[in-house]
Amino acid sequence: MKGILSIGISDIIGTGISGSFWFILASLIEPNEFGEIFYYIGIATIVSYISLIGTQNTIIVYVAKKVKIQSTLTMLSLIVGGISSVVLIMILYRVDVSLILLGYIINTLALGDLLGKKLYSSYSKYFLIQKILTLVLGFSFYYFFGVEGIIFALALSYIAYIIRVIKALKDSKIDFSLLKERYGFIGNNYTMILVQGSKSQIDKLIVAPLLGFSLLGNYALAAQVVGIMLMFTTIVFKYTLSHDASGNPNYKLKKITLLISIIIALVGFFLSPIIIPEFFPKYSETVDAIQIMGLGIIPATISMIFTSKFLGLEKSKIILITKLISLVIIILGTLILGPILGIIGLSIAFVLSNSIEAIIFLLINIKVKQR
Repeated sequence: MKGILSIGISDIIGTGISGSFWFILASLIEPNEFGEIFYYIGIATIVSYISLIGTQNTIIVYVAKKVKIQSTLTMLSLIVGGISSVVLIMILYRVDVSLILLGYIINTLALGDLLGKKLYSSYSKYFLIQKILTLVLGFSFYYFFGVEGIIFALALSYIAYIIRVIKALKDSKIDFSLLKERYGFIGNNYTMILVQGSKSQIDKLIVAPLLGFSLLGNYALAAQVVGIMLMFTTIVFKYTLSHDASGNPNYKLKKITLLISIIIALVGFFLSPIIIPEFFPKYSETVDAIQIMGLGIIPATISMIFTSKFLGLEKSKIILITKLISLVIIILGTLILGPILGIIGLSIAFVLSNSIEAIIFLLINIKVKQR
């Protein structure tokens, strides 16, 4: 329990800090400016998933199992990430997007190391430092440089993680032969994380050219709120994955997590019409989006529970197929329902994608138990 308390307290405080930054920023700028920021963040996020040969979950599992492959995966990810950052500069002519891409890669590698080694107190320190820097640098750069300085500030907030990545590289020798016997799990997990990451961002990349930055701003604010509603589930996932990999399933904790997610979804549904108009009068379309998308945290919690279980068993192919189906659904839903119903259509697509993903996981789990 000490480990999950350490993760939980730091994640709650840290998410509160970063959430405060985004909510205050949303109240200061126009929805179209808010949407544009998240459009470029979405691009950097997807490219970071493309670059991360050593995904966070892969590193957690192998570090927990004491397989000396971390330095090899870290080096590969940094090399591909460096190439990707150069490509982004050439395509977008924006250094800030390239820098935040590198920040995301360093962040993922460092957190995977800390969680895999079950260094929960160190995880808390690094996590909180990054969130505090987000707040301090974010508003400082906004004050001095305007909206254009926000992404630069976010990129610099990850600087503390460099120390952890350097330590991870020194922990063991780089040995590419270790990849051969594990390429199946690594490859499936890489593709799975790429699909999952794309799912979380692809709707934003579609919305901007299809429906404009203003609607994307409303949708992005709703997504921020839903992300906070999912915080408890995310905390539990970070704790259970290394334990699932070590053979400790934590069934009771997972049941409690699902119950709490249902309560959070209901609270969000009834409180959002009261809170959003009061604090974010410019974002009139956000209320409906939060009410609908908030219901999606229940199937999302179910999906995270089974993702932890199957990753711990190194059955990444199951997760890959399920996430791929979920990605196709959200893309089709965004393209079809978005132009017809606007932000409500986007929200329905979000819930539909999560729900079908959860149903598939449930059916697969039944079959696995029968076998």
